[in-house]
Amino acid sequence: MAIEPKVLREAQLIMLDMLVEFDAICAKHNLQYWLDSGTLLGAVRHQGFIPWDDDIDLSMPVEDYLKFQEIAKDELSENIFFQTRKTDEKFLFDYIKLRSNRASIVEFHEKDKEIAYHQGVFVDIFPMFTLPNTAFYENYYNDIFKLIRDISAVSLHTPNGNNKPEAREKLLESLASMHEGWDKEESKVIYGGEMPDVAAWFDQKKIFPLNKMKFEGFDFPVPNDSEHYLGSIYSFNFMELPPLDKRTIHAHEMRIEN
Repeated sequence: MAIEPKVLREAQLIMLDMLVEFDAICAKHNLQYWLDSGTLLGAVRHQGFIPWDDDIDLSMPVEDYLKFQEIAKDELSENIFFQTRKTDEKFLFDYIKLRSNRASIVEFHEKDKEIAYHQGVFVDIFPMFTLPNTAFYENYYNDIFKLIRDISAVSLHTPNGNNKPEAREKLLESLASMHEGWDKEESKVIYGGEMPDVAAWFDQKKIFPLNKMKFEGFDFPVPNDSEHYLGSIYSFNFMELPPLDKRTIHAHEMRIEN
């Protein structure tokens, strides 16, 4: 089912409102975050959403990610549902989603299924860790990430997922225990296994200090070398528009609530 352009744009603007609200909370509490994945690519290539994109991706240092979880319930407006496995017991993933109460989405992996968790259009927030810059830790990271992916719920990027949350929790703890903090410039920055879709190995000095970049007319934080960041995620020339059949989306259906 193709999403009507008008509906998609309305949903994008609702997600933008969520991002603006989140940004204000982070500024108030001195929390760091940055645009990630397709949202960062949208900022670099389009100065806003990739025209067909249907979510927002953000990353935070794990310490700030944990602080945000503590304050979110008291800070977020009634338009946003704060979704974790604790706040929504049927939710299958380990990272944070901010879900809108103003628009809903049915993702392709949810099509024709009875879904019991909140399905508002969303902002994904991922925790970021550091590892020592050695071949051992890089191989360790890639190996453990593959295991995490194999026992994570089905999603756009894990179509063969076999959800085993208890086993995954042990792997996540193992990965988190390797985090060495942010005081060593030579450290590599990694996605935590909470978000199993994409593993990447970034230079910390290419992320911090953060810069600002225009996204839909607003200034938001981005890595100081966004090309390095995007080049670590994507194997293709990210500045070129992909062919129509490669324009990946989540949404099978979107609906704006009245």
